[in-house]
Amino acid sequence: MTDAEIQPLIDEASYDYAMGEAASALTKLRDAAQSAPHSFDLWHTLAEIALGAGLTDEALAAAEKAHALRGDDLLINTTLSRIWVERGDKARAERYAAQAKILGWKEQLKGGASTAAPTED
Repeated sequence: MTDAEIQPLIDEASYDYAMGEAASALTKLRDAAQSAPHSFDLWHTLAEIALGAGLTDEALAAAEKAHALRGDDLLINTTLSRIWVERGDKARAERYAAQAKILGWKEQLKGGASTAAPTED
């Protein structure tokens, strides 16, 4: 499946989860992972929903797959930090939180955010 083909399924699973149907959401994402192992968005969504459902082992496995696909993504680093907090590993949680902060700063700099004081005309 291509990313364009997988997105409606991710949206559907996210909706299921939001409506309190975590089991349905997880089943859809697990099934889709078989045919779209290259999908960062799928793995990240699976990690978030598994974490929300209290399945920290599954959340970690999915988050690590997403991170392997796109390690420089701010959100997956934040998700990994949250997973490690839940698992009680403060050092790893802080490592991913720091990485997320750095990535956030980089995004701000790319966006033209300036820290310089405004000048008077």
